[in-house]
This record gives sequence, structure tokens and C-alpha cells, in this order.
Amino acid sequence: MGEQEKMVPQKLGINGLGRIAKLSIWHHVERQYFSELVVNIGREVGRSLEDIALFIEKDSTYGRLHHFLHGCRASRVIEEINDQEGSMRINGVKTTFLRKHRNPADISWKDHGVELVVDATGAFLDPTVPAEDPKGSVRGHLVAGARKVIVSAPFKIKDKSKEMPPDAVTTVMGINDADFDPKRHVIVSHASCTTTCLAYMVKPLLDYFGPMRILSASMATVHAATPSQQVLDRAPKAKADDLRKTRSVFNNIILTTTGAAKALGLVIPEMKEIGFIAESVRVPVTTGSLIILVVLIQDESLKNPINRNLINDIYRKAQSHFADGYLVYTDEQNVSSDIIGLPRAAAVIEGHETHTRTAAVRFDLNHVLNVCAALSSEQGLAFDVEQALKQAGKAMDAEQQARIIQIPVTQAVIYGWYDNELGSYTNMLGDRTVSIAKMLR
Repeated sequence: MGEQEKMVPQKLGINGLGRIAKLSIWHHVERQYFSELVVNIGREVGRSLEDIALFIEKDSTYGRLHHFLHGCRASRVIEEINDQEGSMRINGVKTTFLRKHRNPADISWKDHGVELVVDATGAFLDPTVPAEDPKGSVRGHLVAGARKVIVSAPFKIKDKSKEMPPDAVTTVMGINDADFDPKRHVIVSHASCTTTCLAYMVKPLLDYFGPMRILSASMATVHAATPSQQVLDRAPKAKADDLRKTRSVFNNIILTTTGAAKALGLVIPEMKEIGFIAESVRVPVTTGSLIILVVLIQDESLKNPINRNLINDIYRKAQSHFADGYLVYTDEQNVSSDIIGLPRAAAVIEGHETHTRTAAVRFDLNHVLNVCAALSSEQGLAFDVEQALKQAGKAMDAEQQARIIQIPVTQAVIYGWYDNELGSYTNMLGDRTVSIAKMLR
């Protein structure tokens, strides 16, 4: 996790005990910045607190916690299990488990001295829902005593007539974390694992070429399975419109959706002006995902076009511009399991697979100028097509008098790996959490 930070007398609340919540516990007991963790499960789990300890200690993807922390010869790091108090020590960090309330407004954060909460349930993603909503709201944490809440998923505003509240913001660590204003923002979305990887793939290209030269972009994420999928086929719920969500994750490649394109626009505003399409496919692996990014770039020459060496060099140099190893470039040939647990890397660019193709895109100048005239008319501006054609004709040679212009365009394909659980997303969420915690001290 990098250089060890000094533990401070500050508590962190974690709501939920799913994949991201569990791995956040792993992150913070290793990091040892917070003196205590308070985890709200909201229900009884197993027969005793020992069952919770075993759930935290063992993981089918990452192995045992003590081996992860201290190597293969290490012994158990969970001790002092107190079922009556609901607490245990995990790698020396006191961790208390709350098992009564699921509505954020009812959780006793104030009584436990918790001011910062990470909501990792995936259930409270709408920042416009009032705290007193009977089904619960992310704002309930604020009523219960928290000063700031970090959501481990993208915001989802159900009522499309409502806008993002001014006290909520979406950030990706190392990309736009400075957008967080501690005086104004109380709810922070840390976006998603896919948006995080995508941001680190797109930002170096925007910085190098500028948003005007990037004509369009598309991506497909080949994504590991998630707990929302079914182990075996089951009947869909009433009125379900996506019948693939209930198919077995073991046996299928499953088409699904991703909100990465929309979320990316919140993190990198320039992307709102660029045509962007995002698709997702789920595959039967537990973690380790891949983004295939396709970018269309306005080139400057057909004789000396943008090539794979230039694209790869952009990423090689960009590594040093981002702190803490968030962007990694490699010439190695990887498979998904090679990425599992890789610390902090939001995106691992596999330069071996970078491809480019350059061609001339032909435009009928008459059509282009007519479009310009139509757009000008919509904006109440005057545009003389004939005059524009005369001016354009002066710049054309005899061969171009057919009023056909050619513009060189390069299509680049870039591959980026990411560990969608611990290695990338949870570790960066931990960085975001500590950065906000320091502002509260």
C-alpha cells in the first residue's frame, strides 16, 4: 500500500459487508491509518462473531488475510473476539460490528464517534432522496452523525427531473479528487472500477492530443462476475426487461450495461463533448477485468501518421505524471489472473496489443458547408455558403475542384487491465477515504 502512515485517533464507519466492504477492511487494517473501524452489517450473521471473523479472514479470490498481510508463513491476525461487545482486533485494529439497523438514519454512528462513513452497500446511490425516506437514503448517515459519506459506486438519480445536488460530487482519485470541496460537499461518489480504469486510459490521450482532435471514442469492458449475478439459472422477476441477469454466471458470457460513459463525463468534463459509447460483457472469472478502448483521432498527415509507438510512448511517460502507481504501462503479455491484487493500479496498459490504423476520411464540401449554414441558422447567425465555397475553392488545387476534401484520421485500439475488486478499486477507494479523513482532523 506504499509508505505506512501513522495511526491517528480517528474512526472510520463502513456500511455493508459485501465484496467492497470486506476488502476495504483488508485495506484499512493493513494501512493502519484509522485507530478503529466500525462496520454496520444491519443483521445477524452466522452463529456468533467468530463466523464473521472467519468470513473476513478467508477469501476465495485473494486467499487468507494474514497471508495477504504478512506472507505465506504468517499466522492468524484476528484476535480478542468479544461476541457480547461485537468487537475484535484485526491486525491490531479494533473493529466493531453493528448488527441492528439497515436504514442509514438509524445507525448509531454518533454514539461510536464516527464522522466519516463509506457506504458500500450499493443500495443508497441517489443523493436526491431525503434522509427521512422510509426505505433509507445515503443522507441518513448524515442524520445519524456522520459529517461526510463516500459511496463506493456511481450515483443513480431515479427521478430524471432532478439534478445533482450541490453538496454531492463524483471523483476518481488522482484524476479529479481536487474537485472535492470540504466546505461544500458532504456526499462523494468514488465512481466505479470501470470508470476509474477508463479515466486513466483516456486522460493521457486528452492531455496529449487535446479534446478537439479526439473525434469519438468507444469502449467495451470484459468484466469479471459480480454478486448481482446468479450462480444457476432462475426465473426472472415480474416485469424484468433484462432476461440475461438471471442466467448462470458459471456457464455464460453475458451481455450487460455499464454507466461508465456517463460517469466519465462527471470525472473528465471534456468527455461530454466527445461522442462516446460504452458496452459491457460479463465473463466467468472472479476478478480481473479488461477495457478495450477505441479512439478516433484527427491526424495531421497520411505520410507520417499517429502510430502504436507514439500511443505507447504517451502512456509510458504518463506513468510518472500520476501519483502512487495509479497508471502502469507494460510491454509484457498478460492474462487476467496476472492483474489480481496488483496494488493501486487503476489501469495496466498492455502496450503489446496497442494497434493503430490511419485512413483518409472523405467529405463533400458542399454538404459540410450546408450543415454549417443550418447550424448557424439555428443559432441566429448568418452564413453565406457560396462565399464560403469561393474561399475554399481558392485553396484547392485542380484535382480538388470536385469539392471533395480528405482528412487523415487514425483509429487507435488500447487495452487496459484492472483488478475490479481489491487491487484497483478498493485500494484507490482507501486513498480517497484517507484523503478526506485528513481534511476532517
